[in-house]
Amino acid sequence: MDVEVLSRIQFAMTIMFHYLFPPLSIGLGLLMVLMEGLYLKTGDRQYHVMTKFWSRIFAANFAMGVATGIVMEFQFGTNWANYARFVGDVFGSALAAEGIFAFFLESGFLAVLVFGWDRVSPKMHFFATCMVSLGSIFSAVWIIIANSWMQTPAGHIIDPVQNRAVIVDFWALVFNPSSMVRLFHTLMGAFILGAFFVMSISAFYVLKNRHLDFAKKSFTIALIFGTTCSLIMMFSGDLQAREVGFHQPAKLAAFEGVFKTKPGPTGMYLFGWPDTENETVTGVEVPYLLTFLMYRDFKTPIMGLDRFRPEDRPPVKIPFMTYHLMIGLGGFFVGVTVLASFLLWRGTLFQTRWLMWVFVFAVIGAYVANQAGWVSAEVGRQPFIVYPKVVQRADGMFDMIGGMRTVDGLSNRKVVVAGQVLTSIILFTLVYILLFAVFIFVLNTKIQHGPDEPHPPKEPVPDGVPSGSTGSAGTDFLNAAATLVDRQGQTLASNEGENKKEEGR
Repeated sequence: MDVEVLSRIQFAMTIMFHYLFPPLSIGLGLLMVLMEGLYLKTGDRQYHVMTKFWSRIFAANFAMGVATGIVMEFQFGTNWANYARFVGDVFGSALAAEGIFAFFLESGFLAVLVFGWDRVSPKMHFFATCMVSLGSIFSAVWIIIANSWMQTPAGHIIDPVQNRAVIVDFWALVFNPSSMVRLFHTLMGAFILGAFFVMSISAFYVLKNRHLDFAKKSFTIALIFGTTCSLIMMFSGDLQAREVGFHQPAKLAAFEGVFKTKPGPTGMYLFGWPDTENETVTGVEVPYLLTFLMYRDFKTPIMGLDRFRPEDRPPVKIPFMTYHLMIGLGGFFVGVTVLASFLLWRGTLFQTRWLMWVFVFAVIGAYVANQAGWVSAEVGRQPFIVYPKVVQRADGMFDMIGGMRTVDGLSNRKVVVAGQVLTSIILFTLVYILLFAVFIFVLNTKIQHGPDEPHPPKEPVPDGVPSGSTGSAGTDFLNAAATLVDRQGQTLASNEGENKKEEGR
């Protein structure tokens, strides 16, 4: 098999496995902020227990994200050396900012979040939780900025001598045409995953009649959060699709299976199967819908793939299927969360067992939707690894100017050969299977153990009094001593009472 295909398979495998973990860190982190904030506001110890339980899962997920993320940077140097040289000046600044402003912030306060429950004040611990959540979001910010630059490059020039991109306007790089819209969409996807993850485990507890107060309160918080984000995602998805249509029209044509430009409005397929040989799509189409969503009218046609040179066209099947899968799952999230919210308002949600079972497994859909979105975005921009400037000529055809083709980003084929890449794919697969098995084991152990029972907070020891000489610990010791028994089965307290009676006689 060709080294280009193998390198792309390896990168896809490693990035998709890695991306199982960052979205959950982002979504779960913000939910922990909400839960601990409710504890500080209400004083309800169940919210304290709730935050503590989810923080344990967060820590395990964070460790997996770090371990699998390191691989990504090494691949740039091993398999994609030419690409790394071309974008080094751009990626260097973005990834450095991610490390300084995000990773250190998140990992530094994570120790306080996990181990500081009885060592810092409640407000300080809440601050640490906020910083961990903010750090995970900041990581997404800089990674999305770097990736968005690859989709819609801005703020740079091409050095004609070294043939590499050089930043001339850092803020134009940060606010490139697609970065903020894609960031918004990505964060919403992560928030939905976090919400469905919490609802999945909470629904499991409800069905098994375990930790009911914890489960119902966790589910309610996640449901309100998930419903809100699912509804916002409809707005976010519309913005994202229109941004793609304006800046990457070939990608939008692949998403929607528009092989040929036709006069008049273009319909949108709700689902279907593209036939790339005959350039047709078999499925359910809503007339006029794609034109309306894209241009807000009922007359402007969508440019088809026939307006691009054959060598500049993206593949269609994978982007079409993953894009529509993502949209379908998004509609499912809206429907199931709105229904659950209605039943929660009616007071019958937790008695509706079939819906609880739906939520137990719905988290799989949230994972699939996040993966499908990225697959459609990355495959849809092929054959380019850095997208070129798109210019429409007077005759309606499009020219692709600049950018970098994926095949040109590979390392020297005399140095990195197909056998080496295939070996690394096999080894990565074995290691990732082992890592995933360990993660599932740890996750299952924590779920089966469940949350701790809520207890009242420990009473502070007064200043100047040695620890253990007073307060709840001293009282517990005296009560225990009073119930000790002698060899005749009498408690020391009762013996003391009998002795006093004898002295009185």
